[in-house]
Amino acid sequence: MANILSGKDVSEEIRTKLKSDIESYKEKCPSFLPGLAIVQVGDREDSNVYIKQKLKNADTVGIKATHVKLPQTTTQTEVLQTVEKLNNDPSVHGIIVQLPLDSSNEIDSHLVTNAIKPGKDVDGLHESNAGKLSRGDFDGCIFPCTPRGCLELIKKSGVSLAGKNAVVLGRSKIVGSPMADLLKWNHATVTVCHSKTQNLPDIVKTADILVVAIGKAEFVKGNWVKPGAIVIDCGINSIPDATKKSGKRLVGDVAYEEVKSVASWITPVPGGVGPMTVAMLLQNTFEQAKRMVEKCGGKGDWNLQLLPLNCKTPVPSDLEVAQSQTPKNVELLAREVDLLPEEVDLYGKKKAKVSLDVLKRLQGQKDGKYIVVTGITPTPLGEGKSTTTIGLVQALGAALKKNVFACVRQPSQGPTFGIKGGAAGGGYSQVIPMEEFNLHLTGDIHAITAANNLLAAQIEARMFHESTQKDEDLYRRLVPDNKGKRAFSKIQIKRLQKIGITKTDPNELTPEEINRFVRLDIDPATITWQRVLDTNDRFLRKITVGQGPLEKGHTRECQFDIAVASEIMAILALTTGLQDMRERLGQMVVGTSKAGVPVTADDLGVSGALTVLMKDAIRPNLMQTLEGTPVFVHAGPFANIAHGNSSIIADKIALKLVGENGFVVTEAGFGADIGMEKFFNIKCRASGLIPNAVVLVATVRALKMHGGGPTVTAGVPLPKAYVEENLELLEKGCANLRKQIENANKFGVPVVVAINSFVTDTPAEVELVKSFAKQNGAYDAVICSHWAKGGQGAADLASAVEAATSQPSNFKFLYDVKSSIEEKIETICKEIYGADGIEILPLAQEQINRYKNQGFNDLPICMAKTHLSLSHDPTKKGEPKGFVVPIREVRASIGAGFIYPLLGTVSTVFVMLLFIGQGCPDLCTFPPEVL
Repeated sequence: MANILSGKDVSEEIRTKLKSDIESYKEKCPSFLPGLAIVQVGDREDSNVYIKQKLKNADTVGIKATHVKLPQTTTQTEVLQTVEKLNNDPSVHGIIVQLPLDSSNEIDSHLVTNAIKPGKDVDGLHESNAGKLSRGDFDGCIFPCTPRGCLELIKKSGVSLAGKNAVVLGRSKIVGSPMADLLKWNHATVTVCHSKTQNLPDIVKTADILVVAIGKAEFVKGNWVKPGAIVIDCGINSIPDATKKSGKRLVGDVAYEEVKSVASWITPVPGGVGPMTVAMLLQNTFEQAKRMVEKCGGKGDWNLQLLPLNCKTPVPSDLEVAQSQTPKNVELLAREVDLLPEEVDLYGKKKAKVSLDVLKRLQGQKDGKYIVVTGITPTPLGEGKSTTTIGLVQALGAALKKNVFACVRQPSQGPTFGIKGGAAGGGYSQVIPMEEFNLHLTGDIHAITAANNLLAAQIEARMFHESTQKDEDLYRRLVPDNKGKRAFSKIQIKRLQKIGITKTDPNELTPEEINRFVRLDIDPATITWQRVLDTNDRFLRKITVGQGPLEKGHTRECQFDIAVASEIMAILALTTGLQDMRERLGQMVVGTSKAGVPVTADDLGVSGALTVLMKDAIRPNLMQTLEGTPVFVHAGPFANIAHGNSSIIADKIALKLVGENGFVVTEAGFGADIGMEKFFNIKCRASGLIPNAVVLVATVRALKMHGGGPTVTAGVPLPKAYVEENLELLEKGCANLRKQIENANKFGVPVVVAINSFVTDTPAEVELVKSFAKQNGAYDAVICSHWAKGGQGAADLASAVEAATSQPSNFKFLYDVKSSIEEKIETICKEIYGADGIEILPLAQEQINRYKNQGFNDLPICMAKTHLSLSHDPTKKGEPKGFVVPIREVRASIGAGFIYPLLGTVSTVFVMLLFIGQGCPDLCTFPPEVL
C-alpha cells in the first residue's frame, strides 16, 4: 500500500518556511516586500477560484499580490501594454498571466507569456527560462511551478533520483517537457511518452518514478505501474458521480485506488500537486525579489568591464586621447552597475537618462563613501580638479576594484567655446565621449534655457496686460467661461489662499477680491529675473526689451545671463525629486509688487509649465570614463553666483548603486573657499548627506603663482619661474594651500591633498608640498600623475582616500541658518576668507532688511565673489590679510533656497573672451563641416 505524498501538508511546510524567510530578510532590508502581479482577462469562474487561492496564500506569507483584471473585450495590444507596465514596475518581482485568456478578441497566449520579462516570469513559461532549463543552465533560470512542485514531492519521499528510470506522460510546455528536463538534470534517466508512443503500458512499467500529465481521467491503470514506483499525478479531471451533491467529483490521470496498492508513494487528487503549484509560485516570487535586491541593490561588487588604456608619451591632445578609446555601449554599462532596463532611457548608444525610481527601489540600502574634490584658489595655470576627479574614480575602479561613481557637472557651452574649454577632464583621465559631454549632452541646459525664458516672457506679458486691461477683462482671461462653467485651477486656488481669500467659486468674488487676485502690480525696478543664453555674448549684458510696435511703449532695460547661472539650474542641482522641484520652481521670487510683496512663479501661474519643461532634465545622465567606470553628469550651476555643484539626485542615486563599500566622488566648483564651502553649507544641508573626505587639488606651478610668481597669459610660454625649481617662491605660495586645508578641517572632514604633478616639477618641489600639507592639517598628501597615466597614476591617491574615509566623521556646518543674514555673511568672510570683517553697503542692507521682513532670514548663504582670490579682490593671491569685504548687493534665490550676496565687482553675466581656434583648440580639430 502506497504512502501518501500530501501536497497540502508539504505546501504548508513550504509556506511556513517562506513566511519566516521573508520576515528574516526584512530584518536585513526593512523595505523588502516581494510583489506578485496576476493578470486575468475575462471572468472565468475556475480562474477566479485559482486567483483567489493565490492571493490568499500570498498574503499569508507576506507577499504583496495584485490582481490585474482586464475585461473580456481586452485586445492583445492592451494585454501586452499591461504586461509591459508591470515589467517596468520595480515593486513587482513576479508576473503571471492566468490562462486560458477569456477574451472576445484573438490573443496569442504564447506571445503574451513571452512578453513577460524573464526575470519576472515566475510561472517559468518564457522561452528564455525554458531554454535555460533545457540546457541545464540554472543560473538565473526560473523553474515552472508545477514541475518544481512535483520535484519537491519526489524529494520528500526520500528516494534519490540519481540513476533512477523516470517516465513522464505528456510533453506540454507547462508540465511534461520541463518536468522531463528537471528529472534529467537531477540525474534520472528519462523517457517522455505522448499520444504517439507505442507500447505505452510496457514503457510505464519500467518507471521507478512516474509523472503523469496528460489530462485523461484515470488513464493509468494499476497493472501499468512498477511495484514500489513513485507516482506523481498532475491531472485534474471532473467525472460524473451520483453520490456527490454536485453530481461530479475530481480525479487525476491515474486510477488512484488501483495504483495505490502497487506504488510505494502516490499523490492524491485533489490535495497533491495542486497546492504545490501555488507554493512554488510564491517561492519563485520571493527568490526573484531577493535576487533583485542582491543583484541590483548595492550589496555586491559589480562585474565591471574595464577599458584598457594605451598611454602614449608625450600625451596627445585631449580630443585625440578621447577619440582613441572606444566607449562601451551605455546599455551594457547600466547593466554592469546594476541598473534595471526600465530605469534607463538610452540617448543613442553612449549616454542615457536614469530614472529617479532607482531611489525608491534601493531606499533600504546603505550609502557608499562620499568624497568631494576641491582645490586651492584657481589660477590661469589650472589645478586639474576635474581631471583629478576622473583620475581618482578610474583608480578606485581599476586599481582598487571598488564600486565607484563620479558625479560631475555638465559644462556650459560658454566656457566650452571660450578660453576655459570643456570640462570632461584631461589627458588619460576624461569622461567620454568627450564631444557628447561638452556639447548639448541630452539637452538639460536647453530645457533650463526654455523654462527660464518662458518665465521671463510671462513677467513681461503679465505687466503689459495689467497695464492695458481692466480688472474684469483680466479676470475673464485668467478664469475663462467654459460652456457656462468657470473654475479656478489648483495654482489659482493657491494664489487665492496666499492673499487670504477662501472662496473657491469664481462667481462669488467681489470686485475688490477680483482686483487683488488679478493684479500682481510688479514693480519693474525690483525684477531680478533675467533672460539666459548658453553662449558667452558680451553684447547681451545690457539690453532693452519692448521695442516692438505692438508693445505700446512698454520698454524696460534688462540683461542676459549665461544659462547655467539661472536659478532653475540651481534648483535642478538642489532638488530631491519631481514634486520638490515643482514646489521650488513655484517659490522662485522674480521681483516684488509696488507694495513690497514678493511675486513668485506660482503667482504668475507658470510653475506647472516650468516643471513640464524640466521633467526629463531632472534625471541624471549616465556616461563613462576612459577606463569604463560610470559617471553621472547632471546640473551645472556656476560657483561664483550659485553653489557650483552637481546634483543631489545624482549623488543620492550613485551612493545607493555603489553600496556600503563603494565610493562616490563629486567635484565642487572653483576653490575650497567657494565650491567646497557651498557644498558643505548648502548642498549637504539640503541633501542630508554626510561627506567622508575632501580631496584638495594643488599644483606646484599654481602655488608658485600664489607665492608671487609672474603673471601668466594664455597662449604665451610660461615664465622660467614655473618651469625651473624655485623652492622659495613655492613655499610662500603654500600659504594658500594651508588656508584651504584649514577651511576643510573647519567642517570636521579629513583632507587628502592631491599634488597634481607636471613634468616640470622637481622632486624637491613636490616633496616640499607633500610635507607642508601633512604638517598643516592634511590627513595625507599624495603625488598624482593621472593626466599622463590614467587611473594607475592616481592609485596612491585612491588608497589614501580609502584610508581617510575609514576615519570617524565629525562633520559640522559652519553656521546656524537661524543666525541673522549679516552674521552668516560675516562668519563666512572671517572664517573661510580670512577677512577682518565686512562692510555692508546701503543697497545691500536695504535688501537684507527686505528679505528679513519677507521671512527669508533662515536660509543658507551663497557668496558671489571672485574665484581668483581668497578675498573679494582677484589681484590678491596667496593668503591675503588685513582686508574688509564689501557687500555690494544681496539677492535671493528662494526656489533654490539661499541668499546670495555680491562681493566686490563680481558679475552675474560671467562673460568670457570667445576665441574659436585659440581658446579651444581641441574643438577646432572637428571636421570643417561640423564647425
